[in-house]
Amino acid sequence: MKQINSNTDQDKLRKFFIKLGVKMIGPETIFFSKDTKIGKNVTINPYVVIGPKVKIGNNVIVNSFSHLEDCKIKNKVEVGPYARLRPGTILEEGSKIGNFVEVKKSTVGKKSKINHLSYIGDSEIGKGVNIGAGTITCNYNGVKKSKTKIKDNVFIGSNSSLVAPVILEENSIIGAGSVITKKVKKNSLALTRNSQAEIKNYKRKKK
Repeated sequence: MKQINSNTDQDKLRKFFIKLGVKMIGPETIFFSKDTKIGKNVTINPYVVIGPKVKIGNNVIVNSFSHLEDCKIKNKVEVGPYARLRPGTILEEGSKIGNFVEVKKSTVGKKSKINHLSYIGDSEIGKGVNIGAGTITCNYNGVKKSKTKIKDNVFIGSNSSLVAPVILEENSIIGAGSVITKKVKKNSLALTRNSQAEIKNYKRKKK
């Protein structure tokens, strides 16, 4: 079902959702589709675009400049600002997608957090997972797309790359700046990082 673009139709949809109790900040900047479904006690901030096939649960906050399409957002979830939810995304209860995060064809488990500057594609993420800033799931090798599985209570340090197909078992930790290409066992710390080198009294070459 296509998103509606005419101002008249959008005004009707805005009024309909306001009557249902949806709190809209700057409603004239928020765009819906005909098939949008929204639960109770939902807040939508300015400049949000909701494309086709979006279902939003109860007690959800969608922050400004977020774009949602063909996704399911369950109860007590916060999205954005500047988040993009692409087709096939499921956000389980209490999860959080922060600023400049893109999620595609992935399930984010209960109370898991992807707070900023990350790309998550073709992934299964368990409960209570924390994904640090700048983390990327490398899901496409130029020929085919592969899956990343992150199990419960995994902590991923900032600026990590997870090269699919790969599995991170329960309670594992990924050190910041790591490139992970192999399965990480549960309760393990995995990191791939060279030791820091320091040259004392170093002087730059002059031009």
